[in-house]
Amino acid sequence: MIRVLLAEDVQMVRGALVALLNLEPDIEVVASVATGDEIVPAVAKSQPDVAVLDIDLPGMDGLSAATVIHDTAPATRTLILTSLGRPGTLRRALNARVNGFILKDAPVNELADAIRGVSVGRRVIDSQLALSAWDTDECPLTPRELEVLRLASDGADAMEIASTLFLSVGTIRNYLTAVTAKLDARNRVDAVRIARKAGWF
Repeated sequence: MIRVLLAEDVQMVRGALVALLNLEPDIEVVASVATGDEIVPAVAKSQPDVAVLDIDLPGMDGLSAATVIHDTAPATRTLILTSLGRPGTLRRALNARVNGFILKDAPVNELADAIRGVSVGRRVIDSQLALSAWDTDECPLTPRELEVLRLASDGADAMEIASTLFLSVGTIRNYLTAVTAKLDARNRVDAVRIARKAGWF
């Protein structure tokens, strides 16, 4: 039996996936959680073979959880199940060393097959998304520039970002100017739109 942990914040979707996966003769869902903060403790307790993780979760996001699982529970493989089918999101997932990446609109039998593949050590990635990622440019922003833009996207002004990152307001303004120029954006709002559309955060 392949032991599976499922992390999905929408209760109806989570319940349906648990029921459907438990119908598979070789798969057993041993734990299901609704928030990212529950993932790592649940992995430690249930020791699943595969953790199926949504990216967008309350608390810790699925990619951060996958990184922690990789470091603390290497016997558990990670499969991202998401509606965020953007090349940049796939690149972020691969950087987080996930074992698989599949979209939520895939048929249930594809999810079950992906779980089987990941459980035996194969890397399973949606083929169309992989081709798109191959053809898409890398993110031109540095990790610090992405962090500044992410905070700006949450509505923080330069002073608040400076306080959060322990930097000067002038440095933050320089970062935001550089980001806008690198993305060929009209302004900060446009830069956020471009980065989100690309899946960089």
